[in-house]
Amino acid sequence: MSKKFTLAQISDCHLFAEPDGLHHQANVYQNLKKVLVAIKQQPLVDAIVFTGDLTQDHSAESYQLFVQAFADGDVTLPVYYLAGNHDEPLLLTRYLSSSPFRHEKIIEHGGWQVLLIDSKSATPAGEVSQQQLNQVSDVIKAEKSQLVLMHHHPVDVGFFIDQHGLHNQAEFRQFLADCPSIKAVGCGHVHQALTLPITLPERTLNMYSCPATSIQFDIHSATVKSNGQAPGYRLFTLAEREQITSQVFFV
Repeated sequence: MSKKFTLAQISDCHLFAEPDGLHHQANVYQNLKKVLVAIKQQPLVDAIVFTGDLTQDHSAESYQLFVQAFADGDVTLPVYYLAGNHDEPLLLTRYLSSSPFRHEKIIEHGGWQVLLIDSKSATPAGEVSQQQLNQVSDVIKAEKSQLVLMHHHPVDVGFFIDQHGLHNQAEFRQFLADCPSIKAVGCGHVHQALTLPITLPERTLNMYSCPATSIQFDIHSATVKSNGQAPGYRLFTLAEREQITSQVFFV
């Protein structure tokens, strides 16, 4: 029996150049630090995956603050990352270049592969190129189970953020349909902790969205507005083949 593998997902930090920068009245740097403290207090986390939107003001200093938060929190777990629509991939690569940060986009453990898929496009909305989907398909091992993690949500969630969701949803669903060993999809971007079905011709799997470390969106607003909820993160526990559970925590 293989050991369970537990991932902590964090997302949507929206940091500024200054540590006292406020995003809709929230001190997002302090929120990130609180989330990292909470993750460290979890007993069995093996790795952290950050699913994008590190920065709000697009400054180099915001990337440095992100790295500083992990250093201050003495985080030694491996930290994998993806770009969100706010991020500059070159700056992520430049500043998240040494331990604990890891640039690999495939995490393998026991009977599982965790696949980090880039959905950043030239607009706030997401797109996953057919070339990337083909490349991911080529590395999938049919004898293993897969969890896909990405920034943009691949199914509509029913509020304003859908205008900036994944544009090529049909192609992405076809990719999932063609890869029956994929068991779930996790995303950021929506600033809410949701579990929604992705309905495919032969099966249905869950999409899990991650609460933001910055603010949670008010789903009744037509534009970005905080609902006042605390920062949070999501845990995925990957056990024997096909067994995946997820929990959400707010701090």
